[in-house]
Amino acid sequence: MARPRLNRAATRRTAIVFLSVALGCVAVAGVAIGSVAIGPGQILAIVASKLGLSTDIVFTPVQEAVVVSIRGPRVVAAILVGAALGVSGSALQGLFRNPLADPGLIGLTNGAATGAGIVIVALGESSRVFSAMGPLVQYAVPLAAFAGAALTTLLVYRLSTIDGRACVRTMLLAGIAVTALSGSVLGLLSYISDDTSLRDLTLWMMGSMGAVNWTGVAIMAPAVALATWVLVRRAPALNALLLGEAEARHLGVNVDATKRLVIVLTALAVGVAVAFTGPIGFIGLVVPHVLRLAFGPDNRLVVPGSALLGAMLLVGADIVARTIADPAEVPIGILTSLMGAPLFLSLLLRERRRRWG
Repeated sequence: MARPRLNRAATRRTAIVFLSVALGCVAVAGVAIGSVAIGPGQILAIVASKLGLSTDIVFTPVQEAVVVSIRGPRVVAAILVGAALGVSGSALQGLFRNPLADPGLIGLTNGAATGAGIVIVALGESSRVFSAMGPLVQYAVPLAAFAGAALTTLLVYRLSTIDGRACVRTMLLAGIAVTALSGSVLGLLSYISDDTSLRDLTLWMMGSMGAVNWTGVAIMAPAVALATWVLVRRAPALNALLLGEAEARHLGVNVDATKRLVIVLTALAVGVAVAFTGPIGFIGLVVPHVLRLAFGPDNRLVVPGSALLGAMLLVGADIVARTIADPAEVPIGILTSLMGAPLFLSLLLRERRRRWG
């Protein structure tokens, strides 16, 4: 009787190791590929030099600058954002027991976009006021985006809380309403903005990794790491919720605490990630679905696997975004949608054929 359990545990470990190795390979490729060619050995030598170690591998100052100041923070940011979107999507799908759930479902992404849009338009209309902020201006949009995500999450959670318990059905409806409201605000901002603000707002809404530096990575990393670690630890509780809330309570799961934890951590991870990169679609929706089709619904594999696969896909998409039209850069949100939508439709058709023949 114990053999199937051991096999499942071995499958989980094998899948996690494979995804981790694949992510490492894609990350190295992300640093190496570009208009300035850099070999894996040179990347290792540059990193070693920053740690005070010397090697026999020769690299140029230009290659060092590209790795340290451009591609390095960009690849690390893509890993963090992809992991945040993937793990949040898998946790929300487990919480709602709905494979179509993602961070945008509860209005989080649109709330962040609204906060960023307000500041972008305000910066364009009142540049002299914001110029007094000095260096803080570069963080005005990320801070506003995070504030918008946090306020949206708080509003949706308050609207869906009845007698101290969060109603998932009401939360979904509140998320749809808040998303519609955010869309209206963004439309109004687009209407009243000048040409420069409209262009900045449009580009931000398409998503990009190009503006992230090491400071942004340092801000993202603790939030994403905390959210990922805690959500992975709550995977058994999400498995129990697959049976229904009443059954989960009988199994000893604190359902209400799990709901609050998932919503808060999702808002933290996605809010911080979206704040620096803009909204990036389909990662949180498609990645958990792919893993469930491949390995089944066990959240002990799906949740950590979604973090790894989401990070890997976003790094890969970023490589394509900055090389396919070199020296120009394609917004990464466009690429993830172009890749994610057909993939998701094919998965739906496959599931339809499997169920209905």
